[in-house]
Amino acid sequence: MRFSVNVSILFKEVSFLERFARVAEAGFGAVEFWWPGGEVGELDEVVDAVKAAGVSVALMNFPAGDMAAGDRGLAGDPERAAEFREGVPVALELARSVGCPRMNILLGHEAPGTEREEQLALARESVGFAADEARASGIETVVEAVNTFENGPYLLRTTAQAVEFVRSVGRGNLKIQHDLYHMQRMEGNLVANLREHIGEIGHVQIADPPGRGQPGTGEINYPYVLGVLEELGYSGYVGLEYNPVGTTEESFAWLPEAGRDGEIAVSDLKL
Repeated sequence: MRFSVNVSILFKEVSFLERFARVAEAGFGAVEFWWPGGEVGELDEVVDAVKAAGVSVALMNFPAGDMAAGDRGLAGDPERAAEFREGVPVALELARSVGCPRMNILLGHEAPGTEREEQLALARESVGFAADEARASGIETVVEAVNTFENGPYLLRTTAQAVEFVRSVGRGNLKIQHDLYHMQRMEGNLVANLREHIGEIGHVQIADPPGRGQPGTGEINYPYVLGVLEELGYSGYVGLEYNPVGTTEESFAWLPEAGRDGEIAVSDLKL
């Protein structure tokens, strides 16, 4: 199993651009991140930081608005879908520059006064457009369901909704990003959904509810769940997208140092 470190949520004790080097110093070979527009002056600085650290980029997000202020995507927002489309070529240029093979699209919140199906139709158009543009660069796209307790009335809230949305868009380079933290909060049935939908999962992210800390700090039986993921032959990255309990470095104690830059067997995890 391969792990990537989400530098938008981990290593917050240093600046965004410094986090890439910290990932390498901790022994990892891959990172992922949300759209970094608000974290840097120029996007070229991200390219330079990635290359200087010698890490690969497993995943990055398309622009999703002001996440800190509560935005959760633009693709399905009737007032901002055009803004999303304008940002697609900019985001793809960054992805190509850092060699990122996979990009996540956040759809946004339900819009007051707009019918849900009307909004989903808009989101399908936006996501289809982004997927088509990404395919020209050999980039896969993903969409995810997220929990509404922390994220407000997000358009996709369950595994079934995310799968149905992906199928309705009908692009060969579009899959779901399956975040086990969000789905445990919304529906449970983690292993059943993994078994049913493994072929439609393009990326996996983890954290442990209820506090969104690292595995071993909450209620998910991660040795079992990750063991099933391994059994099913998942070959992608598992993104570490959690709020560390303790320092970021301390939160990696469950991951053997020897395998952090490559493959780690679930049986070797210190959980």
